[in-house]
Amino acid sequence: MTTDNRTEPTALWRPTPERNEAARLTRFHAWAARHHGAPAPAADPEAAYADLHRWSVEQLPAFWSAVTEWFDVRFSTPYETVLADDAMPGARWFPGATLNYAEQALRASEDPERAAEPAVIGVDERLEPETVTWGTLRARVGSLAAELRRLGVGPGDRVCGYLPNVPEAITALLATAAVGAVWTSCAPDFGARSVLDRFRQVEPVVLITVDGYRYGGKEHDRRETVAELREELPTLRAVVHVPLLGTPAPEGALEWDDLVSAKAEPVFEQVPFDHPLWVLYSSGTTGLPKAIVQSQGGILVEHLKQLGLQSDVGEGDRFFWYTSTGWMMWNFLVGSLLVGATAVTYDGSPGHPDGAAQWRVAELTGATFFGTSAAYITASAKAELHPGRDFDLSRVGCVATTGSPLPPDGFRWIHDEVSPAMWIASVSGGTDVCSCFAGAAPTLPVYVGELQAPSLGVALESWSPAGEPLVDEVGELVVTRPMPSMPVRFWNDADGSRYRDSYFEMFPGIWRHGDWTTLTGRNTVIIHGRSDSTLNRQGVRMGSADIYEAVERLPEIRESLVLGIELPDGGYWMPLFVHLADGATLDDGLRDRIKRTLRAELSPRHVPDEVIEVPAVPHTLTGKRLEVPVKRMLQGTPLEKAVNPGSVDDVELLRVYEQLGRSRTA
Repeated sequence: MTTDNRTEPTALWRPTPERNEAARLTRFHAWAARHHGAPAPAADPEAAYADLHRWSVEQLPAFWSAVTEWFDVRFSTPYETVLADDAMPGARWFPGATLNYAEQALRASEDPERAAEPAVIGVDERLEPETVTWGTLRARVGSLAAELRRLGVGPGDRVCGYLPNVPEAITALLATAAVGAVWTSCAPDFGARSVLDRFRQVEPVVLITVDGYRYGGKEHDRRETVAELREELPTLRAVVHVPLLGTPAPEGALEWDDLVSAKAEPVFEQVPFDHPLWVLYSSGTTGLPKAIVQSQGGILVEHLKQLGLQSDVGEGDRFFWYTSTGWMMWNFLVGSLLVGATAVTYDGSPGHPDGAAQWRVAELTGATFFGTSAAYITASAKAELHPGRDFDLSRVGCVATTGSPLPPDGFRWIHDEVSPAMWIASVSGGTDVCSCFAGAAPTLPVYVGELQAPSLGVALESWSPAGEPLVDEVGELVVTRPMPSMPVRFWNDADGSRYRDSYFEMFPGIWRHGDWTTLTGRNTVIIHGRSDSTLNRQGVRMGSADIYEAVERLPEIRESLVLGIELPDGGYWMPLFVHLADGATLDDGLRDRIKRTLRAELSPRHVPDEVIEVPAVPHTLTGKRLEVPVKRMLQGTPLEKAVNPGSVDDVELLRVYEQLGRSRTA
């Protein structure tokens, strides 16, 4: 591409030499060079990481063998080879090996000195932490696993949880994995239809459910929904009642406390590396959610790498990520146990009693790693919070964000209002791999608006539509070599066609994720938004995230939604929908200010054709803006064909777009 005279950006943050030397990644690199053929570490940390990453994707068997040895993965039978087949889809990892995810997650409990240390710290809106020690967690998992076996649950059976982000959910997942069964979960704010769209696909034999949950200062009773789930899931053999709100178990249900109180040492079913661990779900905005199956071994080694090396988390750390059991980040949070860290769960609203709720939890629990959404950082900045001044966050070593690209102002706000010494890790991945393609690297600098680097073992590239690798240009985010945590299959996809169509249709044999990305010449990564809703004006592709960042900096704009609509006559219509802050009015002055902001900060191509006020922006249940379904409705697709209503936070918000689409296509 044509070079210009731009100067290289200045790093917002750099790790100190002492921090670099102490990083687990640094020690792993030196060890892997001695024992597994990794390149000797260069003196410059950026060159060292680039060399290590190149080796990790060019020599996948050597790298992943090193990961399993470094973290002392407990194989009950050894593997024959690391990667028997590197085709995508269909890669075969560690054939012959048997292991158990829950056994690895509970290994810290085997150390008598650690048994009394916290494995999980659970917090809700009452801010009264519940500490579950490693010894207690092990005992509860052992008891529940024995009860599951008594109920006839065995390898391959499905156990589902209708549970919030509480310690009981972690116990249930680990007990399920211990018996070799398959876990799947939904948060209790999901309505019955959304839950059934997911659980019915996998035909569960046990349902573990709360009676309700606390959110926004209120108790939300879910007993009627639970009754409906029991009625509509005919494969259930048992229902387990977790009395979060203190109600008695309904008729025929088993009491949680009875199932976790027996004295029973855990028995860990040894299963093949590719044995299913859990089923996650796509957002399900069109049709039924995809039921994504990931393996015990694949998740184990991927999370060891991502948490232990990329996130620099281990024994002594307290890992907090604001999430729900309906989002893959909850599964990732559980993964912190694999590296011996304490998992911090929070069940509550990020806005109760005020917008500082997550910062308050971090202070209360002594979190060392603070994970949240980019939207929460933006909301904290708009609310003019001062976390570094108002809370003791001295133990927090990293603030990480995901869910959407962290805008440049978000980086600066964390630096200014949390701590100038704070490691900021914007990460990007997906439910599809339950991990990160790019993001955290403890030895690298942080540049505003950029992810630090591709993750180790991830052959991340940016491709043109013709399949040509790009540098410093926007392209499709692709992964050219397999990752262990890629789905082993989709549930009820016997011929694999839905799986192939989801990731391998555009570039056969290459994983295309559906994000626009830029890989810079400095090996950093920029995520621009979803490529299937990308704006394309006059042949220039633009990500929606850039527009959201600029527009939502205006105090009058609470949230926005921008779409590019291809018109039958070959034209292009790009409307911007805005949800206004309280007291704001969308008059000519505000419209003009929006357009001037976009023209000045981005380009004239980023200026919308129209600015339209809406009551709110619709999202999936996991908080993603509904760009693609709204685009389809604006092109005339009826609501019921454009989106699965059960996957939306408020389906009534979509009526505005449906009516607008009808009027435009009439």
